[in-house]
Amino acid sequence: MTVPTITLNDGTRIPQLGLGVWKMEDGAVSGIIRSALGAGYRHIDTAAAYGNEAGVGRGIAECDLPREEIFVTSKLWNDKQGYDAALRGFDETMGKLGLDRLDLYLIHWPMPHQGLYVETWKALIRLREEGRVRAIGVSNFLPDHLERLIEETGEAPAINQIELHPRFQQAAQREVHRKLGIATECWSPLGQGEALAHPDLKRIGARYAKSPAQVILRWQMQLGCVSIPKSANHERLRENISIFDFELTEEEMAQIKELDAGEGRIGPDPATARF
Repeated sequence: MTVPTITLNDGTRIPQLGLGVWKMEDGAVSGIIRSALGAGYRHIDTAAAYGNEAGVGRGIAECDLPREEIFVTSKLWNDKQGYDAALRGFDETMGKLGLDRLDLYLIHWPMPHQGLYVETWKALIRLREEGRVRAIGVSNFLPDHLERLIEETGEAPAINQIELHPRFQQAAQREVHRKLGIATECWSPLGQGEALAHPDLKRIGARYAKSPAQVILRWQMQLGCVSIPKSANHERLRENISIFDFELTEEEMAQIKELDAGEGRIGPDPATARF
């Protein structure tokens, strides 16, 4: 199984489908990663806040694949915002992962009340310029946060990882990304399972002998997004990646568009979130 890639605004190519490892135990995640890599995944998404970077690093080290074939993302947590603190946070992440170079590093949340995300972004620019990370981006940034980064540094993030699923499609945010040349990456791409029972998704899936989850992930691929579904189940891992042998019609894409609840957000609001 070969997962297609998309090209970010800095020329880096990222596999469009990856494995998210949120809430996976550090001791168990290495085996899950080995299983995912065996199933064809080449993109692993972790974060300092997940507490499993060391396990992710073990899983990568224990596999038979060359390091350059595996795209690894991690994220800076909120307690390490600020220029110097972000550099220290990156060093801690790399120590746990056991890697010499990271493929993608993200600011996990903007935390506007801290007022530090621009200085944090400048630290990420330095890390990229030093060759310690290939691409840099953000997560959960709203349009005004993105515009401030660009205005004050002249550097647009390569990607913004946001909550995106059928009940919360973020069309306006995606359009901002398109205009700014920023790729959209979906976290909680299946909406924590809330949409899987929807009859429209079941009907669409039945036409292709696919599950509602596969339909949702295929929809995100056709939107041009990157998606990182989480699963610790080996059969589900294989199911989630088996979405490149069918294509949704324009009518089916329109049907899914109608499932948007507008305010269907599951996670915190980035404008007010405090952790």
